[in-house]
Amino acid sequence: MSQALTRYDALFHSMRSRRARPETRNGLDAIYNRFAMKVRHSRARLPWLRAQADLIDAMAPEIRNHSDAALAEVIREVRERFVFGRHDDEAVRRALALTREVARRELGEEAYPVQLMGALALYHGRIVELLTGEGKTLTAAIACPLIAWRRRHVHVLTVNDYLAKRDAESRAGVYNRCFCTVGSIQQEDDPRSRAVTYAKHIVYGTPKQITADWLRDQIRMGDLHTAWACRQKLRAAGQRAVESGLGPMIPGLRAAIVDEADAVLIDEGVVPLIIARSRREDDMASVYSGAAVIAAKLDEGPDYRIDHVRRRAELKRRGIHRAQQMWAELDEPIWRADRRAEELVKQALVARGCYQRGQQYEVVDGCVVIVDEYTGRFLKDRSWEHGLHQAVEAKEGVEVTADRETLARLSFQRFFRSYPFLCGMTGTAADATVEMEKVYSRPVTVLPTNRPIVRETMPARVFKKAEHKWNAIVESIAEIHAQNRPILVGSRSVAASEYLSGRLEDRGLEHQVLNANFDQDEADVIAQAGHAGRITVATNMAGRGTDIRLDPASREAGGLHVLLTEMHGAQRIDRQFIGRAGRQGDPGSAQVFVAIEDEVLQNFAPRLTAGLAARIAGEEAPPDSRIARLVCRLAQRASEARDRRNRASVLRQDDWIERYLPGR
Repeated sequence: MSQALTRYDALFHSMRSRRARPETRNGLDAIYNRFAMKVRHSRARLPWLRAQADLIDAMAPEIRNHSDAALAEVIREVRERFVFGRHDDEAVRRALALTREVARRELGEEAYPVQLMGALALYHGRIVELLTGEGKTLTAAIACPLIAWRRRHVHVLTVNDYLAKRDAESRAGVYNRCFCTVGSIQQEDDPRSRAVTYAKHIVYGTPKQITADWLRDQIRMGDLHTAWACRQKLRAAGQRAVESGLGPMIPGLRAAIVDEADAVLIDEGVVPLIIARSRREDDMASVYSGAAVIAAKLDEGPDYRIDHVRRRAELKRRGIHRAQQMWAELDEPIWRADRRAEELVKQALVARGCYQRGQQYEVVDGCVVIVDEYTGRFLKDRSWEHGLHQAVEAKEGVEVTADRETLARLSFQRFFRSYPFLCGMTGTAADATVEMEKVYSRPVTVLPTNRPIVRETMPARVFKKAEHKWNAIVESIAEIHAQNRPILVGSRSVAASEYLSGRLEDRGLEHQVLNANFDQDEADVIAQAGHAGRITVATNMAGRGTDIRLDPASREAGGLHVLLTEMHGAQRIDRQFIGRAGRQGDPGSAQVFVAIEDEVLQNFAPRLTAGLAARIAGEEAPPDSRIARLVCRLAQRASEARDRRNRASVLRQDDWIERYLPGR
């Protein structure tokens, strides 16, 4: 079946040339996706994967007896079969058994049968759900050489630079013994070193880094959109083109393994990546500052209304009249155009009402720096478009940077669909199954855990006021800390983590804080977070890609306790944070604290929360309140639905561009 898919894949790509009409390519896309999905689904079933894993596991005694030299020779022979396209199911099983043995010798870690199932699913192009602590990094490490042998280059995409560097360095010994070179792309790398890294067989990096480099390549290559034209240019210029920065850094998109696939492919799919340059000097700085002054003098309610869900501002009749009186006194000619002036004031109102310091951004060294809402990290080289970034700078009173002109724009959805081979893994893929299959034509395979989960998930506690919630959180932390258990407290924003830190200091509870302001301490904080009695207050930086290992004392005391101070906009993010506890059969517990004043409830279920508040007699809803749980879940579902609509809108735009502007 896999050979049939390979032959059909080659035929499809030969028919789907750029000379074909857009409607012909779209029709071929639909036919290919239906055929490929049927083939992949036939091998996404757990019984087939389990049977194959058992056969691979049975090879272990024989392969373990090989000396290092004999093992290298066998790997070389199997690799040649993949490179020349002569591999079959038996060769795949043998190759995985070999890479598993290499990982055992290099890392001291032997993959469990469940991890073999995951590696096999990755090799066949699936999105794999492996719960936290089940060894996703090792699973990818034993599958990666096979994909690299077959596809020549593999991009392994992680959620941040720290994980990319860590995984590339820790797995380098495995890849080198499998005759594969490996490197990682870091924020500080220059174009020349990036080109050298991209030439390796296996490249670790973040989606933003690799997508941005791909866009820069398109800009650098000008109008040479076809692979043939690029090859001709490089052949004429020679290898010096790449070394001097004239050629592309990335030698084509061949294969990608996406770690935390739901976050990368789904959550971040709605945000396009844009390459921009300064359009003019800071001649608009005074204009943005004037708009910020006008916005500060208007009154919410009588003058304007803020839509926090869509992040829009609507000026009412009184607000327009007052704003016109104020901008009439300003000297810049742009204020003479009422329509443009009104848009500037609306943008300033959005900056005031929807973008808060400590949540969406921070001010670092006099500059506004965006905080990634999914990872909790600083995005120092990025800015909002359409003047929003300048509006926020004017609100904060810092230097207003020059407005920017868009040079290239690409959504993550369109970028990842450009890979001929795509697979991924995460701990929460099942919740996004429909979108994965519809957008990327990738089946989702949910694998069982190696050991039963013994984590205790306590009922959520719902409070009437935020102050009541924070008091209860501090009391709960103190109570569990007295049991000598480690505690991981998750917050949605930098401001919330620092507010709780202050409350804990007042209570005399020693703790560590992990947010974007302390990202340089990440490795040390995570390494100590599982120690007995340790309290760690963290943003989403600790929600993905981190394994918190327990010491014997904390395991005996009851394991890690995860406490969420607020619901996230998607249930998958809550599940990721809770998944830090109870890894590989370890003991642990988790609980979510919610206040009716929280952002998700107020923005996505305001009427229901008002009714719920009227029903709560005291400070807290009863623990068994079905109505409270229902309202929380409905608000979260409304948030998820909003995000799905946004992603669908981006996808329609991508499809339109692909159909009518195929060269772009």
